[in-house]
Amino acid sequence: MNDHWTVGRVADLAGVSVRTLHHYDEIGLVRPSARTSAGYRAYSAADVERLREVLAYRRLGFGLREVGELVGDPSTDAVARLRQLRGLLVERRDRTDAMVRAIDRELETRAKGLSVTPEEQLEVLGARLYDVIGGAYPATRRTEPRIAARIWEALGDAETVLNVGAGTGSYEPADRDVTAVEPSEVMRSQRPADAAPCVAAAAESLPFEDDSYDVAMAVSTVHHWADPIAGLREMRRVARRVVVFTFDTDEPGWQDRFWLTRDYLPEFASVLEGFPSIAGMGDAIGARAEPVPVPWDCADGLFEAYWRRPEAYLEDRVRRAMSVWTRVGPEAEQRAVRRLDEDLASGRWAERNNELVDLDAADLGLRLLIA
Repeated sequence: MNDHWTVGRVADLAGVSVRTLHHYDEIGLVRPSARTSAGYRAYSAADVERLREVLAYRRLGFGLREVGELVGDPSTDAVARLRQLRGLLVERRDRTDAMVRAIDRELETRAKGLSVTPEEQLEVLGARLYDVIGGAYPATRRTEPRIAARIWEALGDAETVLNVGAGTGSYEPADRDVTAVEPSEVMRSQRPADAAPCVAAAAESLPFEDDSYDVAMAVSTVHHWADPIAGLREMRRVARRVVVFTFDTDEPGWQDRFWLTRDYLPEFASVLEGFPSIAGMGDAIGARAEPVPVPWDCADGLFEAYWRRPEAYLEDRVRRAMSVWTRVGPEAEQRAVRRLDEDLASGRWAERNNELVDLDAADLGLRLLIA
């Protein structure tokens, strides 16, 4: 039994109680797969590896049901789950580090008897947002094939493509010569080894000559830019055509299109205060706008992805990869999640949104700008 460990030994090594391990066994989360010579349950190396994953997710605040889904996902292996765990841990670390630095700067300012502006107080939610949330992206953010098909069709016959605000590389076409631009080191570090070469730069100041590329693309990133119009004009300068996947706030009552912002998170409207209109963005690059419906089973965990799967918004790992929750703040987030949980349990959500059950896709304001 040198390659197996008793329940007591594993409990000591993991820093948990034997009772906890028995509970995990009872609910099927981690079941010892071996027996000692005396007939007692024992953990194999694979069992210990699974327990390590379970305990890591638990210490990140995940519920037992969420943990079970994560470690039991047949589409992932041990390496993929380790990378996911690393991303979540990096996100927590970066968020904490950013807040500590912001607090230190404010303490220094106050110690000098100087006032602190609202912009300075909220700095952690501003320019470094992707550095704060970026580590959570591998958990739920990936290419949605049906949205990708629309984007790639819009690229037309372009051979050279500049992907601005490229993040971890989702939606980059594999059959073109792609160059990526991404200002966040956290995001760049998570790009696959075979991804397109990536330049550290901001959309508003692209380090390329005029008309260097056939087309410049930007996917779900414009709302993070300090100056969206300036960034779009830069894209138009360096490329002969432009394709942008973004959000429309022109339609009256636009925030009521999605039940989550309508019923649970009215603060969403303030997140996009100052964000240019779809018409303004289109005018800046001479583009037309086309609606992009969100499939009910959207693979990319963007903010609107789970419109027919409301339980997903109760999961911390899902919300952490959405910048909206960081921007509205923990109080609004906790209130929204609590009320949604209550309405799902009581059936009120289903009563309010019964018309969604038969929809395969929904227009929630996502738009493709094509110039």
